[in-house]
Amino acid sequence: MDAVPGTTQQAKPPFDQTRLDRLMEEADLDFIVAASKHNVQYLLGGYKFIFFSAMDAIGHSRYLPLVIYERGRPDRAAYIGNKMESGEHHNRPFWTPEVHTATWGSLDAAALAADHFARIGRTEARIGIEPAFLPSDAYISLRKALPDAKVFDATPTFERMRALKTTEELAKLRTASELITESMLATIAASHEGSTKAQIVEQLRREETNRGLHFEYCLLTLGSSHNRAVSPQAWAKGEVLSIDSGGNYHGYIGDLCRMGILGEPDAELEDLLHEIDAIQQAAFSKIKAGALGEDAIVEAEATLKTSPSAAFTDFFCHGMGLISHEAPFLMTNHPVAYEGIDADRPLEENMVLSVETTMHHPKRGFIKLEDTLAVTATGFQMFGETGRGWNRGGAAA
Repeated sequence: MDAVPGTTQQAKPPFDQTRLDRLMEEADLDFIVAASKHNVQYLLGGYKFIFFSAMDAIGHSRYLPLVIYERGRPDRAAYIGNKMESGEHHNRPFWTPEVHTATWGSLDAAALAADHFARIGRTEARIGIEPAFLPSDAYISLRKALPDAKVFDATPTFERMRALKTTEELAKLRTASELITESMLATIAASHEGSTKAQIVEQLRREETNRGLHFEYCLLTLGSSHNRAVSPQAWAKGEVLSIDSGGNYHGYIGDLCRMGILGEPDAELEDLLHEIDAIQQAAFSKIKAGALGEDAIVEAEATLKTSPSAAFTDFFCHGMGLISHEAPFLMTNHPVAYEGIDADRPLEENMVLSVETTMHHPKRGFIKLEDTLAVTATGFQMFGETGRGWNRGGAAA
């Protein structure tokens, strides 16, 4: 349980400490304990242990990294990680003054966390945790070891912290978005008559991986079907294709959708995609720092109501970053189940949004555009903006 030799001597948090301290003070928290991979990564300045990138389970338990941060005292921060992470610390030392790479499971991690609070004399502190990411055995163990501590849900504090992106984060989100659109356009061009959904998804996975992305998912439709699951369905002449993918670049997720056509789009298809783009542009027109989050939604929905396809068209807007739905939360249960608590709050510079309009056309199929934008002082910057029209299948041949 001893700290790894070579522990960082001077605490230099890789995040805006003043902002985090203020958010913790507003929540009346003395400490936060990050247990989710995304918040651990955030507090460690982008670090993510590759061994558990695909699965957390090992032996009878699971990998449970923890970052403990005390408000105003980065000199007493601690990182608790797996035994194999000692080599990571040796190569690129973690910033936290205390580093304990001694765990193989969740109970080990909880015991080391309790030891840390006891060692610094803060066993009665007000501690913020992530209830959705702290396993029950670790939580019970921690509560038994710290009976006088008061424990609260710190999820909103983490969400508010991550809502404003740094220059480095914006660069990663831009890169993720650009590489996704490049990959989707290359996939559409490489696909042809007879290509199955399974083959097209696999093509996209290779395209994204070859560009340095971690493939997250692909939601794909062909023809008049609205089913986005992988299947043996094959692309036929004249059919549309919608390709919606999330790719991960150093932890940051791009989320975009583009359209393909096997052949040439007819006038109706051109009009349908124009309807979708008009709704997107309406939302874009209201995005800037200081505008209310709901302004873009109200404008988009007003435009949607005038659309000839309004009966089967839907609009959605959500925050993006380390996870695919994060602050600002602008719409309630639409379609993901959370409250739109930020709709009546001003947008802030360096927030990142995903704006999407989806048409479930009864005859022509699933037609959609999804775009990623960073909020600026005067408007927005779009990431990965290429390919927003009809992209021709088989063009690579």
